[in-house]
Amino acid sequence: MKKIAVLGAGAMGHGIAYVSALAGYDVWVRDIEQKFLDKASANIQKLLEKAVAKGKLKEEKAKEALGKIHFTLDMKEAVEGAELVIEAVPEILDLKKRVFEEVQQYASPECIFATNTSGLSITEISKVTDRPEKFMGLHFFNPVPVMQLVEVIKGEFTADSTIEYGVNFVKSIGKTPVVVKKDVEGFIVNRCLVPYLALAIDDVDRGVAKKEEIDATMKFKYAFPMGPIELGDFVGLDILWHSGEQWSLVPNAQALKEKIENNELGMKTGKGFYDWSKGRPEIPKELAGKYDALRLLAPMINIASGLIEMGVASAEEIDLAMKLGTNMPKGPCELGDEIGLDVIAKKLEELYAEKGLDVLKPTELLKKMVGEGKLGKKSGEGFYSYKGEVSFKNLIIEKDVDNKIAKLILNRPHRLNAISFDLLDEMELALKQLAKDEEVRVLIITGSGEKAFSAGFDLQEALADPSTLKPANSAMVSARGNEVFTLVEKFPKPVIAAINGYAFGGGCELSLACDFRIMSKAGKIGLTEIAIGLIPGWGGTQRMAKILGLAKAKELIMLAKRISADEAEQIGLVNKAVEPEKFWDEVNALAKALAELPPISLRMAKYAINFGYELPVEAGQVIEAAYFGIATSTEDVIEGVRAFFEKRKPEFKGK
Repeated sequence: MKKIAVLGAGAMGHGIAYVSALAGYDVWVRDIEQKFLDKASANIQKLLEKAVAKGKLKEEKAKEALGKIHFTLDMKEAVEGAELVIEAVPEILDLKKRVFEEVQQYASPECIFATNTSGLSITEISKVTDRPEKFMGLHFFNPVPVMQLVEVIKGEFTADSTIEYGVNFVKSIGKTPVVVKKDVEGFIVNRCLVPYLALAIDDVDRGVAKKEEIDATMKFKYAFPMGPIELGDFVGLDILWHSGEQWSLVPNAQALKEKIENNELGMKTGKGFYDWSKGRPEIPKELAGKYDALRLLAPMINIASGLIEMGVASAEEIDLAMKLGTNMPKGPCELGDEIGLDVIAKKLEELYAEKGLDVLKPTELLKKMVGEGKLGKKSGEGFYSYKGEVSFKNLIIEKDVDNKIAKLILNRPHRLNAISFDLLDEMELALKQLAKDEEVRVLIITGSGEKAFSAGFDLQEALADPSTLKPANSAMVSARGNEVFTLVEKFPKPVIAAINGYAFGGGCELSLACDFRIMSKAGKIGLTEIAIGLIPGWGGTQRMAKILGLAKAKELIMLAKRISADEAEQIGLVNKAVEPEKFWDEVNALAKALAELPPISLRMAKYAINFGYELPVEAGQVIEAAYFGIATSTEDVIEGVRAFFEKRKPEFKGK
C-alpha cells in the first residue's frame, strides 16, 4: 500500500485525504493542534456516512477507507516512508516554505513534494527544498470530493518525470488533471477567473452597469452558473481582494476595498455586494442583455490567448480547466471562436483605451490570428479548426482497434454530462461516422468522470434563451432529441450503455435507446422530468413502457422515481448491476463477447426484434424470415458452420 502524507487538516487537506484513501492510498494527515485533526476526522466520517446513505459507497468500502487514514501531530511520523507529500496549509508563502524545510528532514530521497496552492509561486517554494526537480503544484478545487479538476503545475526546476507522476496520481484518485506547463500567476483557472470578477466589480464601481444587470446577463444569456458579482460574494470578497493584491493582473476596485473595510465579505458574513441574510439573492431575468458581456468575456479570451502564447497550455486544456473548475458551459477559447476573434480584438482595443490595463491589451497571438483571417467559426479556423475532419468538443471517441470496440464518451463532466444542443449535433455526426467504420463492431456509450452517465437535458444552457419553452420551440427540442436517439436505437451494431453514475431524464432516455444497459451500483437512474413540471420528451414514455410494461413504466415516470442499480436490475430496466470496482471489467467483457459474433447476423437480429416487437406475430415472422434470408446468404454463416463441425472458434469477417 502506497503511503502519502497530507500536511494541513483543513477543508482542502481533509478533502485530499478523503479522496486519496478511497483510491486505496495509506494517508497520514498532520496538523499542529489536535483540535484541527479531530475536526478533520469528524468531517471525513460525515463524508463517508453521506456517501453510504446515498448508495454511492458500500459500508465495507467506507470502513476500509477510514482505516487507511491516520492522524498525527508528529511531522516525522507523517512524512517518513511516504512516496508523496502534499502540503495544504494556509496560503502564506513563508509558512509553506517553513513546512517544506521541516519536511525534507524526514522525507526519503525518492519522495515527491507537492504544494496545494491556488496561486503562489511553485518555483519560489521549491527553492527552499533539497529537490526542486521533484517539486510540483497540485491545485485542488474546493470542495475536493466534488470538484473534478486538479491543476498540475510545473515549476521552473520541476522534472518532466515529476509532472508525469502528478498526472498519474491525480487520475488514480478519480480526478481530471490539467498540466500547467509554466509557473505563471493564477495558473489557468484563477488567471482567467479573477480578472473576470474584478473587472465586473470595476464596472459597477464606474457606474457602467448595475450589479444585477451584469449578473443577469452572464447567468441568463450566457448560461453561467452565477454572475460575477454574485460569484465574488459566494467565494468571499476577502479572497478576491487577496488575489488582486497578490497578482499584477487587475487592480482591486475602490468598491471592493470599501467592502473589505466594512467586513462585508459576501455570503460568509451575510452581506457583500448582495444581502445574503435570507439566502441566495434573486437576480431578475428581465435584466439580461442590459449589459455588454463582451466587457468581461473579451478580457477572459485575451488572457486565454496569452496562456497559449506563453506555452502554458493549449486551447483544449484551457477550456477543459475552465469548464471543470468554474462550471462555465463553454471555455473561453470556444466562446472566442463563436463570437468572432475580430469582434473580441475590437472590444479589447476599446476597453484598453478606456481603462489602460495591460490585461486588456490584445495579445500578439490574438492580433496575429485576426491578421491571418483566423476569426473562429465564421472563417473555419480560430483557436480550433472547423475545416475538414470533424473535431468534437463535447464528446470523446476512443477506439480499441484490436477488439473492434468504440467508446462514445459524453464529455461534459462540469455539467454532469448534461445533454446540450451542441452535444446532440456532435452525437449525430459521431454515430454516422462510427456506423460506417469497419474497425468498429460494438459501441459503448458512457459519461466522462465517475459521477454521471448523463444528468439529462441541459436546461440551464437551453433556458438562456427564454423562447426555448415556447410550444413550437419545445416541440422541436423534443423532435431533435428523438431524432438523435433513434440513430442510437437503429445503429447497425450492438450498443451498450455503460451507466457509470447518475442517469436521469434525458440521460436515462439515452440509455433506453441502447441495446444493453450495464449499471454501476454507485449510480441511480430514472425519468425525473415530472418532478420539475415536464414529461419525458426523448422517447422515455415509449421505450420504458416497452421494456417494463405499462404499469411499472407509469409508476416510475409519474412518481419521478430515482432507483438504485440493484432495483433497476431486479425490474429489468438494466441488464446487470455491478460493483463500481468491477464495472468496466463487466462492460468490456460484454463488448468483447459481442464483437466476436457475426456482425451482419447481430444487425439482422437487432432489427428483427426492434421492428417486429409491436407487430402481430405473423407480421413479425415475415420480418424475421426476411432477415433470416439475409443472414444465411453471408460468408459468416459458412464460417460458423465449418467452425462448429471442426470444433474451433469461428472467425467472423462481417461479409
